[in-house]
Amino acid sequence: MHDSRKFDPKSIDKLNNPERLVRENPDLIWKTLGLKDPHVLIDIGAGTGFLALPFARQSPGITVYACDLQEEMLAWLKEHIPAELKNRVKPMKMEETRVPLPDGIADLVYMSNLHHELEDRNAIMKEAHRLLKPGGTVMVLDWKKEETPMGPPVAIRVTEDEIAEDIKNAGLSAVTRHGVLQYHNMVTGVKAGK
Repeated sequence: MHDSRKFDPKSIDKLNNPERLVRENPDLIWKTLGLKDPHVLIDIGAGTGFLALPFARQSPGITVYACDLQEEMLAWLKEHIPAELKNRVKPMKMEETRVPLPDGIADLVYMSNLHHELEDRNAIMKEAHRLLKPGGTVMVLDWKKEETPMGPPVAIRVTEDEIAEDIKNAGLSAVTRHGVLQYHNMVTGVKAGK
């Protein structure tokens, strides 16, 4: 992640702003994903668990590995996981392009508002491919490259076409653009196999 864009943990309220529930509606995102009986989810750049927590609530059989580079984020998340999700949302320290989990374990690997911050988008997408089970889904959710009332500077944002290309370049297929969010692109791809 570019140091100049590294999130300041003192601004944690921004990540937990209730307005995000409207513009980045976790239930709408989950419904759009249309996953069939997922068990293992990996949230890369989980932050405060904005998607990890509601995704874990979708089924008692789901475990979410909430991965982040920043110790402050992981500490905050550990402290704020609701009691009923303590055993199913697992905060985990990751490296820039490496998640310390085995190959082929995830039904879904996803990133939210992270793609524009990555120094090596191809490396993290290849890591997502490695983590996915055959038939698993990757999702990239990030700000549209246009003026919006909030969000990062437009100059550093990534286009929907670039996200789709990154997913394809990682060896994923069935690349789909989901036009369900006003200010964000949502693009998915699937790992070959069953």
